Amino acid sequence: MTLVVDASVAAKWVLDEPGGERALALRSEDGLIAPSLVVAEVGNAIWKAARRDAIARANAIAAVESALLPFEALIPDEELRVRAFTLAFDLKHPIYDCFYLALAERERCPLITADSRLIAVAKAMKGVELRLL
Repeated sequence: MTLVVDASVAAKWVLDEPGGERALALRSEDGLIAPSLVVAEVGNAIWKAARRDAIARANAIAAVESALLPFEALIPDEELRVRAFTLAFDLKHPIYDCFYLALAERERCPLITADSRLIAVAKAMKGVELRLL
């Protein structure tokens, strides 16, 4: 089964955060996908963790690579941009999250997130299954 995984979950694959065990259980699933934006978002989460000494700077690049390994495909943001912009305006929500929503909608598959705010906002969307980690 195809699953869209957002950066809030992928970052937990390599950072010691609440929900990490549940996130790690997803790594073995087949069909994990995300918009290519996930690279920047996971990288930013790891950079922030390194700045607060939660991960050694020397390990940060390897952590980003490790977080990206489980993905079967990273879908180019350009393919999702129009729908993501539309969703951002309609839902009054940051476009970053809307790329994940657009992908889940396009692929007709669930979106897994650790972001309860995203779940609350996206309930207005019909036809997109949202799962809170």
